[in-house]
This record gives sequence, structure tokens and C-alpha cells, in this order.
Amino acid sequence: MARRSIAARLRALDWRAVQDSQWEHGYARASEVLDAEECARLIALDRVDRRFRSRIDMARHGFGVGRYGYFAHPLPPIVRDLRRTLYARLTPIANRWMEALGDPRRYPAQLAEFVAECAAHGQTRPTPLLLRYEAGGYNCLHRDLYGDVAFPLQATVFLSARGRDYAGGEFLLVEQRPRAQSRGEAIAAERGELLIFPNALRPVRGRRGFYRASLRHGVSRITAGERFALGIIFHDAR
Repeated sequence: MARRSIAARLRALDWRAVQDSQWEHGYARASEVLDAEECARLIALDRVDRRFRSRIDMARHGFGVGRYGYFAHPLPPIVRDLRRTLYARLTPIANRWMEALGDPRRYPAQLAEFVAECAAHGQTRPTPLLLRYEAGGYNCLHRDLYGDVAFPLQATVFLSARGRDYAGGEFLLVEQRPRAQSRGEAIAAERGELLIFPNALRPVRGRRGFYRASLRHGVSRITAGERFALGIIFHDAR
């Protein structure tokens, strides 16, 4: 049987359910967006230095313990197709979030237009990245902001098989609510699963309308094995 294109797979998702989950929980999940072979092909790129514009040792910068690399242009076809198709699907949600927050910013319908906006602000370096953790590795809570222009949603695709390739390593999402204690989520995802989550903030309905909740994300300690993930960020970096 012929493999469906990534664009077709993403179009087939229940986007109403994705939207409802984003509003209610702040994140949404979709299983088997990539198959095992596609995950393995992306993992194999970790050994190909020319595919990356830079490599980051997390411990050296105090970000955690692990390594990630930002892909160089041209992006691998899988990464390119995920980024372009996801952006088009998430833009309506992002614009409704801005409206709910009383923010005048609106995002163009297509990724090429948004990337051009980033470039106009000096943000020209691609930001999709491949992350690798070994036993003992983790990622501190953070936000992925690289300049004045930022898209409010981003995504991760989990490339390793939980329970076979690694143990531990839950995805962490922590939401700080005004004048209240933080709320946390620990998400144990399967290989090929897509997770969509806020880059830095989201609207939450309160008694007097929507308020701005601040979020950070990270990865809990890997207790065994090796864990890879693909990060899809839509705004480029300075």
C-alpha cells in the first residue's frame, strides 16, 4: 500500500478535536503522524553534520543534559512538509488566541509569508531541531523565543519507542496562572506521535473573560536508553 503524504496525513486529523483540546488543556495530541521508518530516517540524520547549522550541548549552557541540532536549509523533506502543513492548520487557532487576548497581531495563512515577516525583523536562521538524550539527560523548563517575531504554537514529534528505546523522559508542560499556583502536565508519548503546545502563552477563560497564562516546557530525566525527538518551531531565529 502506498504511503500517504505527510500533508494528507495531517489534513486527515480531527482538527476540531485539536482545536478543542488546545483551548481546554493548552495542548493536543495526534498519534502515528510519522511511521517507524520515517522516525528512523530522521534519527539517522543525527550522524550527518552537514544537515545542521549548529549543534548545542545543553550542559555547557545550563539548559539540561543532552544535545540538539538546528537543521540547516534545505530542511529535510519530512521536516519541511510537517512545518509547512502544520503552520497552515494552526494559524486559525493562533489568530483566535490573539483575538481572545486582545492582541492586534494576526498571522498570515501560509508559512512562506510568515517566514518573510521573520526575515524582515532579522530572523533568517531555521529553527526546526533534532533533540537527543541519553540516560541521565533532561531538558530544563524553557521557551523557544528567538527574536521579536514568534508564533504562539509549536510541535514535537516523538521519534523513539517508549519502553523499548528509552524509559522516563516525559514531556513536561507547566502553566503559570496569575495569582495562583502553577499547573503541570507530564506527557508520555509513543513513537510517531505529534504533540502541539504553546510556545510561551495562551488564553484561558476566567470569570472576567480571557487572561494570559504563561507556559514553559521541558523533558524529565531519561532513566534508561536513548530518546530522540523532532521539534517544529515556526518562527526563524536571528
